[in-house]
Amino acid sequence: MKKIISLALVALMLACLFISCGKAAPAVKVIEIDLTEEEYAFGVDKTQPELLTKVNTFIDEIMANGKFDEICNNYFGDGTPKAVESAALDTTKDQLVVATNAAFEPFEYTLDGGKTYLGIDMEIAGLLADYLGLELVISNMEFEAVCLAVGQQKADIAMAGLTIKPEREEHVAFTKSYYQASQKLIVMADDTTFDACKTADDVVAILNEKDKSTKIGVQNGTTGFFYVTGDDDWGFDGYEVECKGYTNGSLAVNDMINGNLDYVIIDAAPADCIVNAYNEMN
Repeated sequence: MKKIISLALVALMLACLFISCGKAAPAVKVIEIDLTEEEYAFGVDKTQPELLTKVNTFIDEIMANGKFDEICNNYFGDGTPKAVESAALDTTKDQLVVATNAAFEPFEYTLDGGKTYLGIDMEIAGLLADYLGLELVISNMEFEAVCLAVGQQKADIAMAGLTIKPEREEHVAFTKSYYQASQKLIVMADDTTFDACKTADDVVAILNEKDKSTKIGVQNGTTGFFYVTGDDDWGFDGYEVECKGYTNGSLAVNDMINGNLDYVIIDAAPADCIVNAYNEMN
């Protein structure tokens, strides 16, 4: 399926980080094998059960009327991404405060550092605010703080490509799932280590042979981190490698290109966006 790649935040970072002295940076690639099976959902403030009910009804409606497919087509097909504006927080107004991490294209990213947002989740957030009759406020923060912010009633809902996970349910009430996701592996384009792999088990067998001399980059707090380090809730055994955490996938890929990592493991859709945006610049 044709990918429509925005060169917004990710491309800007890549342009600044990767291109120097007029030399093209080496290419990277995604190993097209799903390493996990996950479900994304939104995380609602537990003290607002009525909001959870309304959001679940809203999800049913956009799935049924084709609006969700239309939004996805803006990022995975031939549609055009639509910018979403954030109002300033004002406790005297009726507002919907959305906690996100706007460095996760194609689900959430920003064009101007904090007012105009794009992405699947952000377009859904705009529709949800209209559906609820509320003014939209988007609060951009580190990914690890998103669920905590909702749990502390600093935001009404978390919309950040969140995988449903028991420990996150300590802070939020998850809505119905709206997206099937997975983790994928990014490597240098000339790396043939995984070229013969056909299944996730094939990839796992190779990774299980690695030791601490192998460095894998992940985004902090995401499924990729738990996949590499191990997690009992999800049944991830983890690997005997060195796991290095970053605030976003772009920085991890940059570090791999600079020779400081062997591989990067992040969510599939952001992996495609980062790799395609980077390779288009060569």
